[in-house]
Amino acid sequence: MDITLTTPALLFPTISLLMLAYTNRFLALAALIRSLHASFRNAPDPLILAQIDNLRYRIVLIRNMQAWGAGSLLLCTVCMFVLFAGHTTAGKVLFGASLFLMILSLAISIREIQVSVRALDLHLHDLEDRRAELGKS
Repeated sequence: MDITLTTPALLFPTISLLMLAYTNRFLALAALIRSLHASFRNAPDPLILAQIDNLRYRIVLIRNMQAWGAGSLLLCTVCMFVLFAGHTTAGKVLFGASLFLMILSLAISIREIQVSVRALDLHLHDLEDRRAELGKS
């Protein structure tokens, strides 16, 4: 397989968009945590307590997604430099490592989505329980 300077450059737009998406997830989660914190201080609710472990785990996942994504971008950049210097074999190794880190980042992203859906299920179950209570009244 031939690898040129433009091969790793193809990943730049993808990695940039993924990092933007990851940052948006983080910002949305941070806003949710701040909102839940304020709500809990005003009126403690067991549902909010049930969300805490989920949110903490999601923060760790998002941090890891961002770290592996940034690592992928870094290796991609180093790969371009190494290829520019004429070291094709080292460039191939770095490019492969960059792809591997991106795979890790995407796999963690899938896990974070699964955990996020579980958090929404808590709210849906709470709504269903309250609807059932209203139906009994």
